[in-house]
Amino acid sequence: MVDSTLVKRTADVVAMTSRVLLDALVPLIEDLSRDMPEAERYRRLLSTLRALFPGDAAALLRLDGDTLVPLAIDGLSSDTLGRRFRLSEHPRFARILAQPEPTRFPANSKLPDPYDGLVKHAGADLEVHDCLGSPLFIDGRPWGLLTLDALDPARFDGIDMASLQAFLSLAAATVSVAERIDRLAQTSETERQRAEVYRQASGPRRREMIGSSASHKHLMDEIAIVASSDLTVLVTGETGVGKELVACQIHALSPRADKPLVSLNCAALPDTLVESELFGHVRGAFSGASSDRRGKFELADGGTLFLDEVGELPLAVQAKLLRVLQNGQLQRIGSDSEHRVDVRLIAATNRDLADEVRAGRFRADLYHRLSVYPLVVPPLRERGRDVLLLAGYFLEENRSRLGLLSLRLSADAQAALLAYRWPGNVRELEHLIGRSALKALAANRERPRILTLTAADFGIADNATPASPSAPATSAPAADFREAVTAYERTLILDALARNGQNWASTARELGIDRANLNRLARRLGLK
Repeated sequence: MVDSTLVKRTADVVAMTSRVLLDALVPLIEDLSRDMPEAERYRRLLSTLRALFPGDAAALLRLDGDTLVPLAIDGLSSDTLGRRFRLSEHPRFARILAQPEPTRFPANSKLPDPYDGLVKHAGADLEVHDCLGSPLFIDGRPWGLLTLDALDPARFDGIDMASLQAFLSLAAATVSVAERIDRLAQTSETERQRAEVYRQASGPRRREMIGSSASHKHLMDEIAIVASSDLTVLVTGETGVGKELVACQIHALSPRADKPLVSLNCAALPDTLVESELFGHVRGAFSGASSDRRGKFELADGGTLFLDEVGELPLAVQAKLLRVLQNGQLQRIGSDSEHRVDVRLIAATNRDLADEVRAGRFRADLYHRLSVYPLVVPPLRERGRDVLLLAGYFLEENRSRLGLLSLRLSADAQAALLAYRWPGNVRELEHLIGRSALKALAANRERPRILTLTAADFGIADNATPASPSAPATSAPAADFREAVTAYERTLILDALARNGQNWASTARELGIDRANLNRLARRLGLK
């Protein structure tokens, strides 16, 4: 005979569980009819997930081609949002996506966990021991996945699968609503088609514009506004902020997205070759011209031409560039015939071109022609916690490149990155993380499962102004001689750059070295 007391207790537990589940899900159901930012919608989703199924970390990731992009995290390090997880390198994610039902991995699974070392407040235990994940589908197609992780290997033993399935259904509805709202915000179907063409052409390894700060969002809004037009854009900002990436984004969102984007760094060529690179030449036009050659304008016909460091152009070339911009016609060097081109121009510089005009080094008429729509890219020091998102992106790149299972930042490393002034901006951050990861790996006698970068690995905790060259040298071990020389070279170049308004040509003249040699030295030192 069944114990009536036991039956009653069981019924009470089921009822209580149902009430708890309902109380947690009702706010999410109500959110479906509310207009709210996507980030807040996803934050509430993960907060409810961890309240119902207690774990140490949760994440929502969208599938983009063969790469998973984190959209929201709870309990993971901030830099996780900047990481990009390629399925070919993360078999756990691939297995979760391959199964229609939730997947739980045993604590002794040999498959590397993408979140090892990324769970906040993990203490000495950096590895995830209980991992649960489920794919999310929209209109029958895989949209992404939801993950729940814990450091305790038995944390999810008592999970009620019916409750989990109910939550997953609501999670799919939540992301579906967010996707539909996003589609409605698009201005036209053709813009979506252009974005898809660019996505397919660029491939999954293309560089992204990553950030969530107010200044970054303002820049993205400006890009969206000007991209739909055919206006000439002048992108300004300090060295290393990502001006070429801005040009790529403008082109990708423009009506010319399915046409070529051709780039030319005006400072990387001798003055004698710039004109040929821009406008082309015919056979015999000058010594070494053994055949006809099309210039960048002709190669970009129908598309976009990006001129980086346009302030370095010689005055004679500036006049010819102005003519092409005015009437769309150009002549190859040594040719009498004219070619008509249809090119949208995006120019970039770290100079103040207005000052260059006043100094007589840049034509006023060309300056006004270029700056029809000026865009200022903010320096990294003005982007707040974006530095951690970008660091996460570069950490994942280097984790893959170095063949590591996990590459993470310690708390003091994150604090050091946030406190640093970043004179070299995003480019300096990229090189710093790559260099520090390689050095930290080399310093370990045994290859670690989880490599943690500390502030000491970066060497940027002390952001004080370096001593002048005339200051007496402090004693240092002989083994640090090469590093001391490198640091001295770097300091000299950065100081000269600051005095010359981040102008590389002027810096080369002050230092008395060839501009091409300075470019090579700057790249070796991680400044470009």
